[in-house]
Amino acid sequence: MTSFGRHHELEKISPEKRVRSMYKRILVANRGEIALRIIRACRELGVETVAIFSEADRGAAYLDLADEAFCVGPAKGSDSYRKIDRVISAAEIGNVQAIHPGYGFLAENAHFNEVCRSCKIDFIGPTPEAMARLGDKNSARKLAREAKVPVVPGSDGLIREESEAMRIAHEIGFPVLVKASAGGGGRGMRVALNDLALKSALSQAAAEAEAAFGDGSIYLEKYVEHPRHVEVQVLADHHGNVVHLWERDCSTQRRHQKLIEESPSPHLTQETRVAICEAAVRLVKACGYTNAGTVEFIVDQTGNFYFIEVNARIQVEHPVSEMITGIDLIKSQIRVAAGEPLPFTQADIVPRGAVIECRINAEDPAKNFQPSPGKIEKMYVPGGFGVRFDSHAHPGYTVSPHYDSMIGKLIVHQPTRNEAIECMLRALDELRIEGIKTTIPLHREILRHAAFVEGRVDTTFVERSGLTQ
Repeated sequence: MTSFGRHHELEKISPEKRVRSMYKRILVANRGEIALRIIRACRELGVETVAIFSEADRGAAYLDLADEAFCVGPAKGSDSYRKIDRVISAAEIGNVQAIHPGYGFLAENAHFNEVCRSCKIDFIGPTPEAMARLGDKNSARKLAREAKVPVVPGSDGLIREESEAMRIAHEIGFPVLVKASAGGGGRGMRVALNDLALKSALSQAAAEAEAAFGDGSIYLEKYVEHPRHVEVQVLADHHGNVVHLWERDCSTQRRHQKLIEESPSPHLTQETRVAICEAAVRLVKACGYTNAGTVEFIVDQTGNFYFIEVNARIQVEHPVSEMITGIDLIKSQIRVAAGEPLPFTQADIVPRGAVIECRINAEDPAKNFQPSPGKIEKMYVPGGFGVRFDSHAHPGYTVSPHYDSMIGKLIVHQPTRNEAIECMLRALDELRIEGIKTTIPLHREILRHAAFVEGRVDTTFVERSGLTQ
């Protein structure tokens, strides 16, 4: 154990209120790669950190970089990282002034956000009210319409009756998409091509959403065939300043799970790029949003774009925006939460070059992406000009079966997209992880595919190309 890494056991303790002060300490309410990313940013800002860990993560090397670390429960996320009372207790004992939730777990939990603030602890993110409004996709669509942001044609609100869904489907035309109002990641989503399929999709989507998010509310929208997925990174402070950090193209997916992200999008015209980014800023301003967030859109084959949702948190792919703009998003989040105004205007944010990010997951693509937990026997990390690898993994690290399978993000930044592709292929060849299966071979195949090289990728590309078979 290093001199600055003291670990403690933590049982349930009633949180005590205290007076808010300038940030001297921040609790990182997450694990793995994003926890390490936040700890590093805090250390560069001169802010001490308190980490939390489950029994499954006990002994993880990155915990030693925090000033203190508290065990908050057993391996299962619902019994540790999602346990609000234990996280708050760790914050109280650790004497922190703010909590950074990262992504996943409690990051978009409006109730946790409210609890933090009621305990006089800053939540590094939007207000609970903004989070609640945008976390509900139906409410977010209403806000988008009011802000004159295009939305996919569909129901004006939640679907209450099967007959209502049938009427709307016939009005907008099949195929239609049934979507859960809560959650994401492709869960609670079903495509229906006709009346019979719609009846089944309604019940299946509602049941899946109820099981995954505790909310079976659903709505209906037109299914845009072969869409591209483009999202806009935004930053908003408490002084009325809102900027975007341009767009990320996340079209390379498998079953709604992102595999590769890049910027700039290879298929947007400059006119559409500006319009989609301005629409994102307009929506954020309309709902009084603060801190970092991502406004997600789909783009059809003719270039029309439609709002789909807002992710009220930092995202996995945030390094893409950092590399293309030179702005540290985690530090920006912390400074904004502490009340500082943004130190730049929109005119200052000039995208440079091309960035590609590959998510490296502990999965076996040859076996339908079967998770591959276990010990990493050997690991060699690539380097060189414009290469970045964000990961908490290392030789000897054991990938747990209890959490998301992502073990790292490989990011490259080069003057042009073609150079970025070649650099990424070289870096993927250098990145060696032995002892477990990973998605590295699949990334190599995708990056060499003619459709990807030419920028002809949509969200169904991976399945249609047969790359996952």
